[in-house]
Amino acid sequence: MPASKPKSLLLYDLAIFSIMMVLAGCGLIYEYLLSHYAGRVLGSVESAIYAIIGIMIVSMGLGAFAARLVKNPFSGFAWLELIVALLGSSAVLIIALLFAFSTRLPQILSETFALPPDLLLDGGLMQFSEQVAAISPYLMAALLGFLIGMEIPLMARVRQALYSQHLTHNTGSIYGMDYLGAGIGAALWVGLMLTMEISYAAALTASANLIMGLLFLFIFRQHIASRLPLLLAHGLTALLVLSIALFGDQWNAQMEEMLYRDKVVYRLNTHHQRLTITERHIGANQPAVLTFYINGRTQFASNDEHLYHALLTAPALAASARQERILIIGGGDGLALRDVLRWQPQHVTLLDLDPTLVRLFSAPLIIQGKQVNQRLLAMNHNAFADPRVTVQFGDAFLNVDDLIQQQRTFDSIIVDLPDPSHPDLNKLYSSRFYHKLNLLLAGDGAMVVQSTSPYHARKTFLSIGKTIKHAGFKHVQAYHHNIPSFGEWGWHIASKEGSSAKRRLQQLKQLPIDDGWSSRAALLATFEFGRYFFDDLEQIKINRLGSMQAYQYHQQDWQQEQGVYHLNKGRSYP
Repeated sequence: MPASKPKSLLLYDLAIFSIMMVLAGCGLIYEYLLSHYAGRVLGSVESAIYAIIGIMIVSMGLGAFAARLVKNPFSGFAWLELIVALLGSSAVLIIALLFAFSTRLPQILSETFALPPDLLLDGGLMQFSEQVAAISPYLMAALLGFLIGMEIPLMARVRQALYSQHLTHNTGSIYGMDYLGAGIGAALWVGLMLTMEISYAAALTASANLIMGLLFLFIFRQHIASRLPLLLAHGLTALLVLSIALFGDQWNAQMEEMLYRDKVVYRLNTHHQRLTITERHIGANQPAVLTFYINGRTQFASNDEHLYHALLTAPALAASARQERILIIGGGDGLALRDVLRWQPQHVTLLDLDPTLVRLFSAPLIIQGKQVNQRLLAMNHNAFADPRVTVQFGDAFLNVDDLIQQQRTFDSIIVDLPDPSHPDLNKLYSSRFYHKLNLLLAGDGAMVVQSTSPYHARKTFLSIGKTIKHAGFKHVQAYHHNIPSFGEWGWHIASKEGSSAKRRLQQLKQLPIDDGWSSRAALLATFEFGRYFFDDLEQIKINRLGSMQAYQYHQQDWQQEQGVYHLNKGRSYP
């Protein structure tokens, strides 16, 4: 293009910079979308997110190098955006399909060859399909990153070709628009798309890619050969993207159901997590079993949650001198709150991160004229409607500071948080956090902490107890029990002054309330462990703020547990 037409060049620059800004936003959304979904299906949110982002950045660098192999930057860029839209819209569904297939494969083989129901299929083809599914998010990230990395070098060549001369600040100008667009993409993801159904979010982002590709094709059509095939390919891809936008949620839901043992009846993305509820019918005269998952991890099942919540609440409340003012940290499902209210407290304060989760368990949710959470409200006895209950939302690590500044004290503190499975939760298992709770607990009160599985995550369990002790509590004792939904589980109970919690329970003739399960003898039995369980307690490290020790132990424990299951090696404990 002759350099003597500055007005035309200005219009071209406006188009180029606008296209790059939009595509940069799309690229960042793809990055977040893939990392978010990878964390959901792989079950290790933070490590998956960081790995996906790292892989995409490296792949973008490789794509930038590969862009020099494209002879015609105009045609190359037009085809590139088409491929990005195609892969970006379908990546999530491809990953979901691979995970669903690997999960369903043993059942397919068992039914095909009429294998005995107690025969466990493992290794060989099953292991290979699981490995392919596990690496699929990273492969998709690498492919998308490679393609996205080609965009800036190709567009820089396009702009230079238009000017027919070397441009001193060419790449820098394009990178500037790229960074601005990425910022807008990040804002859109956090403010709008994080709670969207992920297939719809992918289709929406791919639509922007397609539109920008068509705009580029129209503006620079005289530089692009084979325009008709490009237009036809855009049309076919647009149909695919539209199908994903309309039906992707349904397709994804069908494949997601294969990942769970039971039928998925409700699922929701909040700003903080993925909520899933499944249903299993066990008999004509019995209510269906509901199981609640957060980010794919079991939180409770309706047929045995009373065991978990009785063990979570009863020991601490029974060991406290009074039950007037209670603090619950976590427990947004209201089930621990339900059990606490049986003790007739004067006031209960509950701290939870996620308002959407609490709304699911506190107010009728009507979808297409039907209330979908009626059983959930019945399970917690509409506990959140009790006027004695105050709910505060936000990060508990910071919210407890407000309670300390208000000079609040509580007769019992119940900590019902998810396991320290990622860095954000690690701080809520730190000595700093437990020290804050020490300041809030009455001298003759008791605190209980959900402490993961002493069988599957032994080091994590021991570290939590040791960390609580380091925070200044006089007595810290461990107890455990089997919960059918997720196996052997454990808790720690702590007191500041006077006798230990176990000693206080021993002094009771019977429990003050009847929750339908707990008894003095049953609770005391939970304090017993195998004779060698605490032998190497001295070698277990305290989880200080910033050390990530609980998170690291949790990662190691569960990885080792998976290794024990598949490879039959490693030490097991009672």
